[in-house]
Amino acid sequence: MKLKEGCKYNLMVPTSMGLRITPKDRQPVHVSREYLLQANSAESNVLGVSASLGLKTKVLTAFVKDSPLAQFIKSELRARNIDYEGPEVPQGGPWGYRHQINVADCGYGLRGARVWNDRAGEVGRTLKSEDFDMRRIFYDDGVQILHMSGLFAAMSPETVRFCLDCAHAAKDSGSLICFDLNYRASFWKGRETELKRAFTELASVADILVGNEEDFQLALGVQGPEAGGKDLAGKIGSFKSMIQEVKKKFTNASVFATTLREVVSANDNLWGAILHVDDEWFVEEPRNIPIIDRIGGGDGFVSGLLYAVLRGWEPIKWLQFGWASGALVVTLLTDYAAPADEEQIWSIYRGNARVKR
Repeated sequence: MKLKEGCKYNLMVPTSMGLRITPKDRQPVHVSREYLLQANSAESNVLGVSASLGLKTKVLTAFVKDSPLAQFIKSELRARNIDYEGPEVPQGGPWGYRHQINVADCGYGLRGARVWNDRAGEVGRTLKSEDFDMRRIFYDDGVQILHMSGLFAAMSPETVRFCLDCAHAAKDSGSLICFDLNYRASFWKGRETELKRAFTELASVADILVGNEEDFQLALGVQGPEAGGKDLAGKIGSFKSMIQEVKKKFTNASVFATTLREVVSANDNLWGAILHVDDEWFVEEPRNIPIIDRIGGGDGFVSGLLYAVLRGWEPIKWLQFGWASGALVVTLLTDYAAPADEEQIWSIYRGNARVKR
């Protein structure tokens, strides 16, 4: 797996940017009066580590023309060192297009997290390759890794086609492709045949495949770990078997990764990960991590993993840095990682929480 040279961008994502609102002080949504507002998407979250640590990143997205919320999103992206490009779509009146809203109760103790999505009229669902100069983006500017998520791909027939067009342009231009399956049943309802065909095509051109047991089973039809009877650590062998089956079916990919999570409480999870590179296994055994907000942990793992790949480190460090980046995200009120430096993430991996003066 070789990184393309001479690229303007190290990491790029197609995505639909939106807004997330979270109650203060970890309270439930229905009794809260004050909220934290942030701009986000699952895909842009993956840019966090690379953008914070000096690499060039970009989102391909859409904005509602003349919207103050679009202005807010652009400002947030600039503050995170993320470039953006995309069409300005007229709102079309009060009942027209808008940016999606994600309302999240991050939970506390035995009260689990709850997420409610309001995506009606979402402007990102209109995205298509005709909105962009694909030759300039992938051939003239160039990108080393294109990351795609099943969340965005499954949003509409247009975004499915857009992701497929991006994937083939990236592949033809020599970019590597990372595909995080991110299966969501509500997105697939009534579209199972269409999406399974598209996800299979995307997975077939990917160099890096990421997913949990549900993702691989429901999105790609690969048998997962047996249910029940084992703790998380005891299922690692089954997870390995699942990845081996995925590898047989999707032979273009040389890197396969899955995170391991067991919920003790909303504040305490067991967090681990498995990485398979060529014919070698790397395992991060599950260990306890403290949590402020669990949302974004999986994206944080991919964010750290891809940063390590882009830096040219050895695969064991891909897994370690990815694991620690995910562990960092869940200590934050944002659902993306913005590390001060690499050492902050390595300290998390080593379990060193001492004061640094």
